[in-house]
Amino acid sequence: MFMIRLLFHTLAFFTLLICSATSTAQQKGIWVHVDTDRQILTVFDGQVAKDVFNNIAIGQAGTTLRKQQGDDKTQLGSYRIAWINRKSRFRTFYGINYPSTEDANRALAEGRITKSTAKQIINAHQHHKTPSQYTRLGGMLGIHGLGRADPDIHERVNWTHGCIALTNEQIDRLGRWLRVGTVVLIQ
Repeated sequence: MFMIRLLFHTLAFFTLLICSATSTAQQKGIWVHVDTDRQILTVFDGQVAKDVFNNIAIGQAGTTLRKQQGDDKTQLGSYRIAWINRKSRFRTFYGINYPSTEDANRALAEGRITKSTAKQIINAHQHHKTPSQYTRLGGMLGIHGLGRADPDIHERVNWTHGCIALTNEQIDRLGRWLRVGTVVLIQ
């Protein structure tokens, strides 16, 4: 049974990567690619790189396809900027529409959320709304600056609770590209 589950999850992960790569290959307009392994955020216009941000920080516990509230992991997947808070304690916060329909379906299949919670998340997406940020899957994920956080820590370690962090100078520069609705692919 363990091997079957492992095979299912591995297949799901590669399907997500293939679908994400296919959708971004056809992406028109501004979109963002976050390379969590290389810790680089790139802004694209179609397939042309317009701006690159090195030395980003991610969740202190790494990345996952199965985010849980409080796990300090950065969720992999394709999202959109859902809201912008320019008065954030992190200077500027670009919230993403996590959890996605795919996240909800995966979590439901794995028994991590109820059918009712999955339905609420899916319904929010169908109506172009931000899904609840307060489920067992966690929430309040996004891209942000440091605010008053220590730049030296940012340089040395992944320090966030699952978000993607840039320096204040970088988040200001990124701000000229991002709008509500901008696609963010986190891989």
